[in-house]
Amino acid sequence: MEWKDGKTRCKWANPKNEKYIRYHDEVWGVPVHDDQKLFEMLILECFQAGLTWECVLNKQEAFQKAFDGFDLEKVCAYGEEKVEELRENKEIIRNRLKIRAAIKNARIFREIQKEYGSFSAYLWHWTEGKVIYERDLASSPLSDQVSEDLKRRGMTFVGTVIVYAYLQAVGVIYSHEEGCFLEHGQDMK
Repeated sequence: MEWKDGKTRCKWANPKNEKYIRYHDEVWGVPVHDDQKLFEMLILECFQAGLTWECVLNKQEAFQKAFDGFDLEKVCAYGEEKVEELRENKEIIRNRLKIRAAIKNARIFREIQKEYGSFSAYLWHWTEGKVIYERDLASSPLSDQVSEDLKRRGMTFVGTVIVYAYLQAVGVIYSHEEGCFLEHGQDMK
């Protein structure tokens, strides 16, 4: 594929969508340790279930506004009135089950923070703080383990494929395709 800037990117990056290109170049695969960003990405990945990431990414700003900047305490406190407000918001994905899951998952996210000191500590303990380099997978033994643990704790919309995508998004798993200008890491920019 021919890119305006001459760089070769992963096949999934849509050259016609500037947001998607920036996401590919600057966000996807970059290790995240900030709990607020980890929370936002987890919720967005859960909304992706059955849809494309590009669809969710195009609505990210609307999600940020609708979910109070992904302020964990605010999301944990959402009640039925807020669920209905979100269901009426045409700017986001209005699936009732996913909205309820976002609230429930927020509360479990907070419990994990209390147990581990941070969600980052929980997430990165699975790899002892190391980035895993692999590609061309939709799930792995790691995503199976994390998914199983999150489900055991009560989270929903965290199947192994969603968790794998999440781990890629937040840089626990680095998966830029062969030939991509980021194939060997962010230092290649």
